[in-house]
Amino acid sequence: MNVQPIPNSQLVFNEEGAIYHLNLFPEMLADNVILVGDPNRVSMVSKYFDNIEYKRSNREIITHTGTYKGKRVTAMSTGMGTDNIDIVVNELDAVANIDFEKRIPNTTHRTLNLIRIGTSGALQPEIDVDTCVASRYAVGFDGLAYFYKDYKSVIDNEMTNAFIRDLNYPTDLPKPYMVESSSNLFNRVAEGFNKGITATSPGFYGPQGRCVRAELNYPNLNKDIENFRFNEWKITNFEMESSALFLLAKILGHNALTVCAIAANRILERFSPNYHPTMEKLIVTVLDRI
Repeated sequence: MNVQPIPNSQLVFNEEGAIYHLNLFPEMLADNVILVGDPNRVSMVSKYFDNIEYKRSNREIITHTGTYKGKRVTAMSTGMGTDNIDIVVNELDAVANIDFEKRIPNTTHRTLNLIRIGTSGALQPEIDVDTCVASRYAVGFDGLAYFYKDYKSVIDNEMTNAFIRDLNYPTDLPKPYMVESSSNLFNRVAEGFNKGITATSPGFYGPQGRCVRAELNYPNLNKDIENFRFNEWKITNFEMESSALFLLAKILGHNALTVCAIAANRILERFSPNYHPTMEKLIVTVLDRI
């Protein structure tokens, strides 16, 4: 079959010939990728590496690739939000699975393990600050899924419909979607953590029920989210990236998981003044388990 090259305007490279936003060439990427939001957190991961082969940066995206106990690992910052995840995951897949010279997919698919390590706010009273949550599912309030043709085959339609029905979800908000994390990564990494559904919002303030000066349109939505149950699963925490990560990983044939250190409990109005030791421990635990 004759495969047409991907047009220049759709697969974008920089002047050096690296993928545009990530500033990476294929040899610079490991199969195991630790994703963090904060660029300063990349060095928190890579300081545990035995060695660092590559250091690259562009805008808020910083990448360190090296080895940890003999395993090759990439640590990369994404910045905040599902819009950034859309860029990062699509370009990671391109680095792994596109022939840069011919601008066509490689004949052999390369599968990446994409593990987001982040901070989050708990939505259940029993999940205390300075503990960790592993995301079995994510519910996205960002609407990203519906821009991709294959969304119906990768989201959990039964859970999505139950969520919309049970919450009588407002029709003037982006349509939510439920998507599962990688069972393989979850089973390898999640032992000893709180487990549940992570809510992914398109913002930090209004979309997560925070009111400073701008009044909320749906002030009771958080309470409905907290009360949602589907079989044994409930919504455990709020953050801003996981739904897009799980969605695009499934569409593109990769494994994805999120594990978060809980910096705040929204129900009990608690905030950890120093969650950094929890984050350090979480980083080492994930590196040991992947």
